[in-house]
Amino acid sequence: MPYRLHILPPAALALALSTSLVLAHGDVAPQPVNTEGLPELTGGWELENPFRDPDGQYWERALRIGDSAYNQNCARCHGLEVVSGGLAPDLRFLMAEEMDDEWYMERLRRGSGDRMPGFEEVMNQQAMWAIRTYIETRPDPDGIAEFMPRLRDIRDGLRDKQEAIAAGTATEADFADEIAALHVELMDIAVAVPTMSGAPKADSIARRAAVILERGGERFLRDADETLTIGLSVAR
Repeated sequence: MPYRLHILPPAALALALSTSLVLAHGDVAPQPVNTEGLPELTGGWELENPFRDPDGQYWERALRIGDSAYNQNCARCHGLEVVSGGLAPDLRFLMAEEMDDEWYMERLRRGSGDRMPGFEEVMNQQAMWAIRTYIETRPDPDGIAEFMPRLRDIRDGLRDKQEAIAAGTATEADFADEIAALHVELMDIAVAVPTMSGAPKADSIARRAAVILERGGERFLRDADETLTIGLSVAR
């Protein structure tokens, strides 16, 4: 069960986090974000993340845009995969609900002190909510820990397949049924992994690898291998 960020009284929480942000951020030049593929939000500032529903039309697109935008603008201080090193707030604990959406959006738009820049002049609302979508879908590391040995085995199996194909002793078609079964297994694992924010779906390495296997393409086995390798390394 993740700790709720707003267990403190709102005034005390705002003071504590704004102080942490001021101390944590260096000279960060906000980077613009390409939000092509997301709908225009023309009815004023949303009160809650409009891309939160994983069954919605734009969730996947918002997630990918948010991933890139977070790593360009936020990871330096808040950590890769939103895992804070302790100086900046760990944004994974922001709950996926209106109260914490409001706190998040206020800080991102206006900034906080001299070292947390405001992004309202650089990013549109879609970009800000896309980053929010990425942040709130971070998986609970305790929830995925039990699956790590199996994910490592799957990764090693993908490497074996690549080596066999490269050596000419097998083709992708020879592994089609096995890859289809791995896709199903990875999606089953992904469904079992909770988020730390209470958001309905985690963007775990199992889910990412499953999406890659389903998509296929010229180097999909390598991409799935790399996705699992990076994720396993971060988890370690």
